[in-house]
Amino acid sequence: MSWCLASALLVFVTAHVALVVGLARRDVWWRAALALAVPPLAPWWGHRAGLRVATIAWCAALALYALGVIVV
Repeated sequence: MSWCLASALLVFVTAHVALVVGLARRDVWWRAALALAVPPLAPWWGHRAGLRVATIAWCAALALYALGVIVV
């Protein structure tokens, strides 16, 4: 089960970095900097900026990781 948690965490971090980079390229830079410091802002602003796939990956990985932590 630990490989599942590690995979979910890796996908979550990758999706978060993708959202921050996408926000930095599309929006003003302060949103990307704030989303890096406050992770729940990344999918919110990412969805508004049109980064739908990264937003879905972020949410799904977080849900899978939380479920894995609850089960273990």
